Amino acid sequence: MKRLIFATNNKHKLHEVSELLDGVVEIVSLSEVGLAGDIPETADTLQGNALQKAQWVYERMGCDCFADDTGLEVEALGGAPGVYSARYAGEGCSFDDNINKLLAAMKGQDNRKAAFRTVICLIENGMPRYFEGRVDGTILTERYGKEGFGYDPIFMPDRFAVSFAEMPLDVKNQISHRGHAVKKLVEYLKDSSK
Repeated sequence: MKRLIFATNNKHKLHEVSELLDGVVEIVSLSEVGLAGDIPETADTLQGNALQKAQWVYERMGCDCFADDTGLEVEALGGAPGVYSARYAGEGCSFDDNINKLLAAMKGQDNRKAAFRTVICLIENGMPRYFEGRVDGTILTERYGKEGFGYDPIFMPDRFAVSFAEMPLDVKNQISHRGHAVKKLVEYLKDSSK
């Protein structure tokens, strides 16, 4: 089975993606290969950050790897927080800090349309390849649910009456931005292994 390093230190993300890729490729975490430290994320696009993170691992390990970057794009905020979603409330902020800042920014807003986007960069033999996923939805006025991570408690995907944080992981993985991007990655990996 093909082995890929997933360039993330986020255990929630690692768990989600491992579930999606189970039986297709063996996912190896940064800690399992002895890589420590913060991976740079200084690009101003999701694609740029995904490439930067994947290249950081590839340069150190010299083997195939992938990284992703995800952003929550809120229409009423001109697409913010976007590429800065993880650090929306500042460096070292928590998921709660980010949610609090977003809820404050959305106070009194009628337009609550938003989209989650994920871009995955796979580096194989030194060459990058990209896979993107998107899910549209609504920003809720308060938190709902205890599952998931990040903005999940305040994001309700279209055609559903619950937040991502109220969904079982298998349901979320079928419809989420990351789920869509990983499915495209899986299709590519299956095709290329034939």
